[in-house]
Amino acid sequence: MTAEITPTNVTAPVQSAPAASRRDFLIKGGAVGTAALFSTLGHHGVWAAGSDAPEKTEVKIGFIPLTDCASVVMAAELGIDKKYGVKIVPTKEASWAGVRDKLVNGELDFAHVLYGLIYGLQLGTSGPKKDMAVLMNLNHNGQAITLSKKLAEKGAVDGPSLAKLMATEKREYTFAQTFPTGTHAMWLYYWLASAGIDPFKDARAIVVPPPQMVANMRVGNMDGFCVGEPWNHRAIMDGIGITANTTQDVWKDHPEKVLGTSAEFVQKNPNTARAVTAAILEASKWIDAGLQNKLKMAETIAQRSYVNTGVDAINQRILGRYQNGMGKTWDDPDHMKFFNDGSVNFPYLSDGMWFLTQHKRWGLLKSHPDYLAVAKAVNRIDIYKQAAEATKTSLPKSDMRSAKFIDGVVWDGKDPAKYADGFKVKA
Repeated sequence: MTAEITPTNVTAPVQSAPAASRRDFLIKGGAVGTAALFSTLGHHGVWAAGSDAPEKTEVKIGFIPLTDCASVVMAAELGIDKKYGVKIVPTKEASWAGVRDKLVNGELDFAHVLYGLIYGLQLGTSGPKKDMAVLMNLNHNGQAITLSKKLAEKGAVDGPSLAKLMATEKREYTFAQTFPTGTHAMWLYYWLASAGIDPFKDARAIVVPPPQMVANMRVGNMDGFCVGEPWNHRAIMDGIGITANTTQDVWKDHPEKVLGTSAEFVQKNPNTARAVTAAILEASKWIDAGLQNKLKMAETIAQRSYVNTGVDAINQRILGRYQNGMGKTWDDPDHMKFFNDGSVNFPYLSDGMWFLTQHKRWGLLKSHPDYLAVAKAVNRIDIYKQAAEATKTSLPKSDMRSAKFIDGVVWDGKDPAKYADGFKVKA
């Protein structure tokens, strides 16, 4: 169990749209290219009351102060949302538990949210059971595992050396993640287990909201943590932590945050879901388009209303310029990506299934679910494909993908139950 430290497909029928409603969409939503728009919506779009216009034109999207909220923020800041007939209102949240609660009760329409949190809600393992939707992936990579400077001074600078220290210096070791079913919990547990450390039997796991990680490490509340940027780099800048591994070391091009909402919202507002997805997809493309865009993004999200930190805490790692806090520097080609020719954003079924395998591995699920059926229900590839066509974003050839992890184990989604049961270290 984990302790928490906190501040506190039913759709309207497909039919041809009247010419007037198409003109209305172009006027209200801005031109995305007449041919592309008519191809996208007239061919297989979801229509609401004979119109392709968004049913809800102002939407609240919750976010946590992290670098990977950038595409949501920039869609609003650059006015890309207006092009698709919606107004995105980013709302800053204090914790992932708060994001969960507001998504469930409808205070938020969408959220920049942990992949595993959405799946935890779908199966009732991280809150009230509620049918949810993943509309797109927001980023790949760009998280890290930080160990305290005190551990590093004793020689614990990576998984194997941490295991060696823990075997010789017997005491209670505490590691923090950000939400029980979330991405950071799964990266942390996988990383510890790959070094032979059982994250529950050999250590204590606690939950800390991302912006509070550095402050909690400073006062000695944990020995290590896994969180998104800029908080790992901030720990280095403040002289209290070192980067043991990046999460791309654990799984290259791993999924991370998603654009999440409830299944009910998509059912009632399919055009809004498509429009918001398209706007954030275009913002993702803009961020990855070049150096100047990334620096502009860093300046924007560093502001108090968003991440509330110095630009220098953000702008190095988004360019792949890493340091570990012990004198080592390197350029990482697998740094945080927001678009990468669309490969980042596609909601692969195998990605969602992987989180379920880890929830089963660590005892969050007591029995094997129907992995593929759950992923097909949650990951709304239909909505994503409409948004991708509207933004001229390329699509992968398959809904599944494979990857090799830090321990050499390959995940391909073909036999999830066997995969989940095959780990030496598990609950």
